[in-house]
Amino acid sequence: MATKKSAQSILMWILMALLIAGLGGFGIDGFLSQRVTSIGSVGGRDIDAMTYSRALQAEMRAFEQQVGQPVNFSQARAFGLDVRVRQQLVTQAALENEAERIGISVGDVNVQRTLTSIDAFQGPTGSFDMERYRFQMQNSGQTPAGFEEELRRDAARGILQAATAAGIETPDNLRSALVDFYATRHMFDLFTLTEDNLPTPVADPIDAAVIAYYAANITDFTAPEIRSITYAWLTPEMLNESMEVDEDSILELYNSRIEEFVQPERRLVERLVYPDAATAQEAMDRVTAGTASFDDLVVERGLTLEDADMGDVSEAQLGRAGADIFALEDSGTVVGPLPTNLGPALFRMNAILNAQEATLAEVRDELRAELAADTARRAILDQQESFDDLLAGGATLEDLANETSMVLGTIDWNPEVGEGIAAYTEFGDVALAITADDFPELNSLSDGGLFAIRLDAIIPPTPYPLDDVRANVAVAARQVAVETALASYARDLSVELSTMGTQAFAEAQELTPETFEGVTRLDRLSQVPVVMLETILTSDAGTPVINVADGQALLALVGAAQDADLADAQTERLVDAIDEQVGSALAQDVFEYFARALEAEAGITLNQTAIEAVHASFP
Repeated sequence: MATKKSAQSILMWILMALLIAGLGGFGIDGFLSQRVTSIGSVGGRDIDAMTYSRALQAEMRAFEQQVGQPVNFSQARAFGLDVRVRQQLVTQAALENEAERIGISVGDVNVQRTLTSIDAFQGPTGSFDMERYRFQMQNSGQTPAGFEEELRRDAARGILQAATAAGIETPDNLRSALVDFYATRHMFDLFTLTEDNLPTPVADPIDAAVIAYYAANITDFTAPEIRSITYAWLTPEMLNESMEVDEDSILELYNSRIEEFVQPERRLVERLVYPDAATAQEAMDRVTAGTASFDDLVVERGLTLEDADMGDVSEAQLGRAGADIFALEDSGTVVGPLPTNLGPALFRMNAILNAQEATLAEVRDELRAELAADTARRAILDQQESFDDLLAGGATLEDLANETSMVLGTIDWNPEVGEGIAAYTEFGDVALAITADDFPELNSLSDGGLFAIRLDAIIPPTPYPLDDVRANVAVAARQVAVETALASYARDLSVELSTMGTQAFAEAQELTPETFEGVTRLDRLSQVPVVMLETILTSDAGTPVINVADGQALLALVGAAQDADLADAQTERLVDAIDEQVGSALAQDVFEYFARALEAEAGITLNQTAIEAVHASFP
């Protein structure tokens, strides 16, 4: 009996071994990957899989806004968005690993200050709302503890990153070279020559010249390709009038957006927060004494007016500071220190915005149209599957229009047509790509509508008959002849101009020049084409420069250049911009080198199986 049990036990283990071995060939890695919480690590710091997923989603949404259209995962991958996100997370992990190694940490007070300043967690009064915070965490699938730990790590990374860029300035020789390039002041005289200045009038082109010009420039007189298209479409606007909207729904929508329609008195306000009351009071005393302005204080804090701008706010949103600020009557008045949830602050009130109220009766039609459009979009969405089924079953567009609420139409389309259905970008994209072999398919419109198209014929680009465009051809041919004559005349005059100088040349030719002084590369002159101006700025004094276009010739004589005026306000702003942009670029380069060095030192490990598991969750 014992032998039999032993044999059974051995058999069981053999079967289990075979089962495990078999699973290895049928996706055991897939089972394991579902339990993987990290896509890799840098040193001792894991890269959380959920963090990667959220970051990738955010990057895709940002890219969608940039390109103005939805982006699926395959497209995101083609643009390298996944690689970019992984690199960002690798860099973050490397910084966190290094911060932990050298002992950089952020206290609870700093975390709390950052947390309570986030707009998404502010309540109606403008102060931190714990319930809203918890709700936001629940909706995002995060926990308060996890989010606060992220804030702590973000702050630590920020400290380390700031340290790498501290003290980096624009090299003097580079700053000087850039200032010289952009701010050197140039002088030149400009003469304008038209057909009236030509010594010999330009005759109208003879018929042979018209024919020759037409043949040489046939593309200018050719109709574009035309695509004859049949379409069926349905938009919310087509259904709006038939949509039933009850008064209760209108009232509910009005009440839900009451803050939009009934706004209390508001103020345009700027705020400058200080670490303590004494420092804030000292700053206020300087404003009162007239030794510093609010703008000066902002600059001293290393901030910009954009950093200080609160926009238009209500008294309630200002919290304990509200009463004092709303008691102010004169724009530009600075008041403080006043208490805020971030610390004592000075405020500047810039404008008073009166209370506004739009009654239900005043906005009823607008709200009704909005609700009707929403109902219509849902109605179209509800019908989409049935439309798809009909097309899949072999229904023509004509059948679709007869059997459903879709409307049939035809159009001779080219990219220049912009009326009706052609006004939709989505239609143009499909119309341009469709072939005669394609079956009609449903496509979405930006307003929630649907359409399907069929390509009936393609009319290739066709030249207009010469007799139909003869007048236009003659005008174009004559303009070319005029410009050719002007170019030749300007070249002859340029020799005289460079030899005689501006004054003697102007008197001899009875022309009046326009003199430009102090012109830099920062300037844009409406009278001078960009290409011509660049030639002037790079030419030596005494050089004539010619530009012929739009039926006129411009003839310039380059004058002497002067060094940049370092005391000029524009030049001072240029120096500041150079220091900011070049310094920022150098700091970014230093940080990139630092981050790559940290990554190399700590070592990077990526779990491709886990990465693909995250990717599989994207549609």
